[in-house]
Amino acid sequence: MKNKVWEIQGNFGIQNLKEAERDESESLAPKEVLVRLTATSLNYRDYLMVIGTYNPRQKLPLVPCSDGAGVVEAVGSEVTLWKKGDRVLPIFAQKWLDGAPNMDNLRSTLGGPNDGCLAQYGKFSEEGLVATPSHLTDKEAATLGCAGLTAYNAVVNFGGIEPGSDVLCLGTGGVSLFALQFAKMMGARVIISSSSDEKLARAKTLGADETINYTTKSNWERDVRKHTKMAGADLIIEVGGAGTMQKSMMSVKPYGTIALIGVLAGGESSLSLYPILMQGVKVQGVIVGSRADFQKMNRAIEQNKMKPVVDKVFGWKEVPEALDYLQTGKHFGKVVVSWE
Repeated sequence: MKNKVWEIQGNFGIQNLKEAERDESESLAPKEVLVRLTATSLNYRDYLMVIGTYNPRQKLPLVPCSDGAGVVEAVGSEVTLWKKGDRVLPIFAQKWLDGAPNMDNLRSTLGGPNDGCLAQYGKFSEEGLVATPSHLTDKEAATLGCAGLTAYNAVVNFGGIEPGSDVLCLGTGGVSLFALQFAKMMGARVIISSSSDEKLARAKTLGADETINYTTKSNWERDVRKHTKMAGADLIIEVGGAGTMQKSMMSVKPYGTIALIGVLAGGESSLSLYPILMQGVKVQGVIVGSRADFQKMNRAIEQNKMKPVVDKVFGWKEVPEALDYLQTGKHFGKVVVSWE
């Protein structure tokens, strides 16, 4: 079987991301499923993997991209969960089925260390897939596996929020907009920040209650306090990392939660831990989620007919351009690559 892929060859860097054709066996293990992939969405992790920052010791060549969507093409002799023609989504960590992960689960991730979804075909364990929400296109559904599930876990499983809770979402990338949508689904009030008034206006149309432009209001933690009657936010979707963490600690209420998801503004810094200690703040790292979490999220998405926010769709030949665009930070929501 000929399988067209994009792979990082020889060394890291977008310039070393090349199209290739692999000869692969058509035979399937008893519990294996062959999926004809149709779309992927780009995460910042994918960009860092391509340029060699995420894991400089990653073995090459590597097919990048953790997210995917497609259609079942064939199934192994003992597969009972899927049949040819089913629309499916691969899960990020192929061995993480339920509960808390272990290190073996976390080494089973797509797009590094294992080959990802920037390919025309992929082979997965039958339990390494979930059903695509029926009202979504593959382009839309390809955004769910990482950004969607990370936001879902941050808001629903770790956030401890209730109707009327205050949630602060930093930025208007994929995770933050998913968090906005899930928080509104749960009846929360949402404050969102951006450097762009245009993006903030678009966030309002998604249900954001308050907006903060962090370039014109550099002391944005004060605005968070004002918008929460000086109480602080119950939950903060922290995608900036060390560069914004100090302000987040000044924006959260006592016993509130900071869901640490990204490091867009830096991964290392000297931070005062006193606010965490003195106010009983919980800092919760969020690493996507399990297959069971993915299924629960998809049920909520279907029930509410929720639509992911897709900023721009690139074609198969435009993968380097798509990664360059992601890196600029100009996007509002998710950047998708689709080849069907």
